[in-house]
Amino acid sequence: MESTENRNWIPLFIAVFAALVVDGMDLQLLNLSLPVLREEFGLTQVQAGSLSSITLVGMGIGGLLAGVLADRIGRVKVTIGSLVLFSVLTACLAFTHSYAQFAVVRFCSGFGIAALYAIGTLLVAEYVPTEKRGLILGTLQAGWSVGYICAALLSAAVLPVYGWRPMFVLSVIPAALSFLILIRTQEPASFKVALANKTKKENEYLVIFRDASIRGIFFWWAIANIALQFGYYGANTWLPSYLATDLGMNLKDMSLYIAGTYTAMVFGKVLAGFMADRFSRKGVWFVGGMATAAAIPLIVNFVNTGNVIFLMVLFGFFYAIPYALLAAFMSESFPVNVRGTSVAAQSSIGKIGSISAPIFVGMMAQSNSIGFGIATLGIAYAICALVPTIFVREKAFDPSKVEEGARASAS
Repeated sequence: MESTENRNWIPLFIAVFAALVVDGMDLQLLNLSLPVLREEFGLTQVQAGSLSSITLVGMGIGGLLAGVLADRIGRVKVTIGSLVLFSVLTACLAFTHSYAQFAVVRFCSGFGIAALYAIGTLLVAEYVPTEKRGLILGTLQAGWSVGYICAALLSAAVLPVYGWRPMFVLSVIPAALSFLILIRTQEPASFKVALANKTKKENEYLVIFRDASIRGIFFWWAIANIALQFGYYGANTWLPSYLATDLGMNLKDMSLYIAGTYTAMVFGKVLAGFMADRFSRKGVWFVGGMATAAAIPLIVNFVNTGNVIFLMVLFGFFYAIPYALLAAFMSESFPVNVRGTSVAAQSSIGKIGSISAPIFVGMMAQSNSIGFGIATLGIAYAICALVPTIFVREKAFDPSKVEEGARASAS
């Protein structure tokens, strides 16, 4: 029996999509602002990279807490709280006047960014039927890419004239739409059944590590998430600076090229989700990950001012694919009673990769070039492609089934 939510996921999809647009704008506006922030705050290359890493530390801590809360008090409550937290703090960035102030606010906003991404996407996964989950969650992931595009276009219009501060205030406007829908959203039926049938309170992390089958899947996904976030955030953080510094583009051209890259990401994510439903999660995951691993060093090696737009669009299409499939593939790997904890914890564990990658590329930039640092990220994408393909079973659980909630609580 399918839960009734399967027929009512569209308003929720719109709410979480709008929230992820803000999420993506928030992250990308920092990357686009880095050249100006370096000059205004007098930052070294490593300090500039550390601003992203500091955000990701906050995201790592926030994800660990959010997953447990989502399994105990509900997915909807955690999603709303995270949306309010990071939206308010993102606007506060406009009023910072030093590296230390900016870093503290980014660290705190990271709590909300992580919780919204992990639990918001999980919430949609538990509403959407299996046969549509790849396409819907792939399209949902495109919300981040739409946020990147909006950030790039906003940067092109605002940054050269008004500076970086107004951009962070304007970026939170879509959050209001998301909030108005989420406050009317019910918890998924599978979660309510699992909560009602829970006979005793147990620490979710103990449940994960006591069960050998869950523990093994958790371990393999941890490796994959570290590798994915290392490759993704290393490239995402430094791509604007690479275009501005190594290729000598002005701020407006750089922003427009970034917009083209992330437009391609939208199409890549939607197509990857469609193909995953049509064929298999694993097959599309493997092909997309390995294609990205090969494309990154080739693009960096051959890019020039004449072919940059073509190669950036190609890059955006490829490196979108693993993230497009992550929510569907991973949410189907864990039972409902520890699903929130497992999925959010994986996002946090992956921060080991995303925290270290911006600093790593910054170090490579000081000794070689930004392009050289970005090129080495292909290794991480290869690891990400291989590990789940070999070790993770596809569609082990169905997040949209009410009966699965009862089975997981009884086990």
